[in-house]
Amino acid sequence: MLEGKAKVEETDMPVKMQIQAMRIASQSLDLFDVFDSISIAAHIKKEFDERYGSGWQCVVGTNFGCFFTHSKGTFIYFHLGTLNFLIFKGATL
Repeated sequence: MLEGKAKVEETDMPVKMQIQAMRIASQSLDLFDVFDSISIAAHIKKEFDERYGSGWQCVVGTNFGCFFTHSKGTFIYFHLGTLNFLIFKGATL
């Protein structure tokens, strides 16, 4: 388990939610192969949808670019092991 070894790059999430995000990501790496980014991301999204309501998005990988709009207080980007994690809730218009 890599819990506690994550490095947050950018976030506007409350601290409790940040800790939850990194804990769920760490658990996902225990459940799935590190090369199965889709299953890891799907698991994290499902957990966030269940805990914080629907509309969460999750991107997991080693090299990606992105541009998005998110709801205030719902964004985190961090590294854990060799993977980068981007979790956010889409903004409602």
